[in-house]
Amino acid sequence: MSAHSQSGITYPRHRTSHNPKVRSGMDVGFIGLGGMGRPMAANLIKAGHAVRVWNRSPEPVAAAVEDGAVAAASVAEVWQADVVVSMLADDASVRAVLLDEALLSRAAATVHVNMATVSVGLATAAAALHAAHGIGYVSAPVLGRTEVAAAGNLNILASGPAELLDRVSPLLAAMGRRTWPLGDGPEQAVVAKISANFMIASAIEALGEASALAEAHGVDPGALVDVLTNSIFPGPVYSAYGTMIRNDRYAPAGFRLPLGLKDVTLGLTAGFDARVPMPFAGILRDHFLDAIAHGDADLDWGAVAKVSRRRAALPRD
Repeated sequence: MSAHSQSGITYPRHRTSHNPKVRSGMDVGFIGLGGMGRPMAANLIKAGHAVRVWNRSPEPVAAAVEDGAVAAASVAEVWQADVVVSMLADDASVRAVLLDEALLSRAAATVHVNMATVSVGLATAAAALHAAHGIGYVSAPVLGRTEVAAAGNLNILASGPAELLDRVSPLLAAMGRRTWPLGDGPEQAVVAKISANFMIASAIEALGEASALAEAHGVDPGALVDVLTNSIFPGPVYSAYGTMIRNDRYAPAGFRLPLGLKDVTLGLTAGFDARVPMPFAGILRDHFLDAIAHGDADLDWGAVAKVSRRRAALPRD
């Protein structure tokens, strides 16, 4: 079995068994089979882990069963696994589905890996509630869109007690190409993820404004994007969102606008609580609200770039 080094920590790479009948891994419960959750669960199955799944809507569960998962009849049944991994949309979903005293009191699981992007307050409250019931808690939000999740190439930001991070490292290795340990506190990985998404949103906004400025002066915005992404701003963020802006194509959505608004708002809240001014985050929040108010809620969050074009009164195609 090969190994790879992640920030000085060596993790085993469990990608040896692709037969769902062959189980050499861990007993895992997986909650939340959305655009990110389903491929993540599939990669756990490919790595040889036994995975039981639950989702509020049944269609993704059926698809996961085809991948080799076992359908759980209830959330409580998922918590009978050794480790629970969850990938839900927001604080409200996590509170509604997972932070239940009765549920946790009956759980057999010894650790919960929460891979959602949630607020700092929820992360700390969840860790305390889990500890009260003898369950370890790890924050492990991810960097990467659905296609990255499917390829098992996520960057995973992880924080929690070192012993727990070590215990769940085979699961993180199956879902991502690198795990970044960021501290013992449950809020540390969450803050890092909120910060990263703030920077991505800022890059999209900058691209949108620059493209609108170029177009208003007769420069092909697509040509500008090509110049920028092939010279001073290479990399996946500018390239992917620059392509969306160049093509004016924001569907299908890999990450919807309301989720972007949620993450920018999480950044503002975290900044307020720590007395860290984030003036540009306020602008981003208002632009996301503007985009959603103009009917773009179902588009990818890259569509926030449309706000600059609309405010500049540039002609529509």
